[in-house]
Amino acid sequence: MTGPLYDILVITGPTATGKTRLAALVADQLGGEVISADSRQVYRGMDIGTGKDLSDYTVDGRMVPVHMLDIVDAGYRYNVYEYQRDFLKVFEDLSARGAFPVVCGGSGMYVDSIVSGYRLVQVPVNTQLRALLAGRSLEELTEILSKYKSLHNKTDVDTVKRAVRAIEIADYYAGHPVGQKPFPVRNPLVTAVFVDRETRRQRISDRLRKRLEEGMIEEVQRLLAGGIHPDDLIYYGLEYKYITLYLMNRLSRDEMVQKLEIEIHRFAKRQMTWFRGMERRGIAINWIDGQLTDNEKSEILLKLLNRRIA
Repeated sequence: MTGPLYDILVITGPTATGKTRLAALVADQLGGEVISADSRQVYRGMDIGTGKDLSDYTVDGRMVPVHMLDIVDAGYRYNVYEYQRDFLKVFEDLSARGAFPVVCGGSGMYVDSIVSGYRLVQVPVNTQLRALLAGRSLEELTEILSKYKSLHNKTDVDTVKRAVRAIEIADYYAGHPVGQKPFPVRNPLVTAVFVDRETRRQRISDRLRKRLEEGMIEEVQRLLAGGIHPDDLIYYGLEYKYITLYLMNRLSRDEMVQKLEIEIHRFAKRQMTWFRGMERRGIAINWIDGQLTDNEKSEILLKLLNRRIA
């Protein structure tokens, strides 16, 4: 017996592994369209710092359609609930038109929200619960959270603020069971591109220098001049955080570049930790060698897609 073909292809992996170009090539061969799973490329005007290179989506002179880019204004704080909601609208539209969806991006929470098969709900702030938790240590909050659920996701207890929010969400779900309406993504093929640590580090360093030369600092200057509050750019992290601190004279240029490079390397490591956590929870990830040529990687993905589920 064989089951249905995969209904979606996910291409994820840590930063600087060449995911976007690969997604565009495969989508073009499938007559499909790309859905971004990048938590910062949703913002308008945040282009160089997020790596929103539209030329990656051009294949043989054709622009492969891509969704979930430039959908909210910079300064807004978009979240994973909104992402899943907006993703499902795009997914249903593509399904109705017969266009195969190729999800591409390294934001682990966004990818997880697609492939884990659960529907997120928007959890409101619980002021009474927050008042009860005020002043508790991180260790105490971790213990409280562990009574609601198993702590597979250690990022829930990275900080007191995250732990309080995780308890708030867990408490809400305890009293508001999510409906049993089937999640529309039934059979995702999850793949991830990887390169060895040293290659990844070199690519990150080279890419950072290139983006600085292309005007990444000037991009942040334009955002600030356009009325975006510095705290909002700092909230987005990485390039926007450290360049904003530099423009506020809180870091020298050399300090900014050095700290930013270190943080991007750490970010890539956290991405890998997230993906390994997904695997531990039973999500099968097919790892693709990023050192292969684009054609070789495309062939592997197409063969995987044509493999039926037993």
